[in-house]
Amino acid sequence: MDILENRAEWEATFKENFVAHLDETGETNFKVYNRAKNKTQPSGKAVDLSQSNLLLVTSAGGYLKASQEPFDAPNLLGDYSHRLFPIDTPFEDLAYAHDHYDHQYIDADPQVLVPLKHLADMVDDGYIGELAPTVFSYSGYTPDLSRVLDELAPAVIEQAKSQNAQAALLVPS
Repeated sequence: MDILENRAEWEATFKENFVAHLDETGETNFKVYNRAKNKTQPSGKAVDLSQSNLLLVTSAGGYLKASQEPFDAPNLLGDYSHRLFPIDTPFEDLAYAHDHYDHQYIDADPQVLVPLKHLADMVDDGYIGELAPTVFSYSGYTPDLSRVLDELAPAVIEQAKSQNAQAALLVPS
């Protein structure tokens, strides 16, 4: 099963409408953005979280402010790169490069998008077996689904495999 049904049709419509409007005006227009509509949802086998290693994936655009480049948040076509940081990173070491959500909430409580302490509590309580040692972070403004499928999804899968994760939790921004 394809993750995105009718991908070629989606790509053509995206380029003809959203990208063409952006090229003509320099502005995004989500009234002409074609949202993906699958008839069948992708699925996989179930896992017992209490016996699993869980990878945290956040689209908050978080990065280590002292050592990593920020995401290209102003890019109107999105930034499809990712950053990794250890799960024991102090919140004060993180910054967030994402222009498409109100930062007042993550500034007040980083756990709204990077819930490391909550997840650690769930490990302590036995709901989750363990947490993968590294957080996968990307900037969630990613309008080109082809690039999500070709760049971001394989990177998440690679990290999950390299950290022996059986499950991933996506915390969207």
